[in-house]
Amino acid sequence: MIKGIGVDIVDLARFNRAITRTPALLARLFTESERGLPMHSLAARFAAKEAFIKALGGSDGVSWQNVEVVASAAGDPGFALHGVLAESVAARGIASLHLSMTHDAGVACAFVVAEGGAS
Repeated sequence: MIKGIGVDIVDLARFNRAITRTPALLARLFTESERGLPMHSLAARFAAKEAFIKALGGSDGVSWQNVEVVASAAGDPGFALHGVLAESVAARGIASLHLSMTHDAGVACAFVVAEGGAS
């Protein structure tokens, strides 16, 4: 059963300007392993984290550092949840998260589906 969906879109030029103007955003928004990626990949990950929050129905208990976008062994994007966030997500009845990301034509976009058992 779908527990929530979320979508977000990021303007790449605007995102790049924000990071250039305020470099401390990198450490605030991304885990250490994410920070070395190209700007378009960071923008897609930011969109993914925003879409994740929307799929949860709000940001209560969510820290930017506790949600990390990772690739599976097959290369598919997904989330690694750190700290108490994994427990918080499970408490909401969410058993799995599905993520799709893209970047093209000056934008990055992400879509998240939160799935769980019947309520």
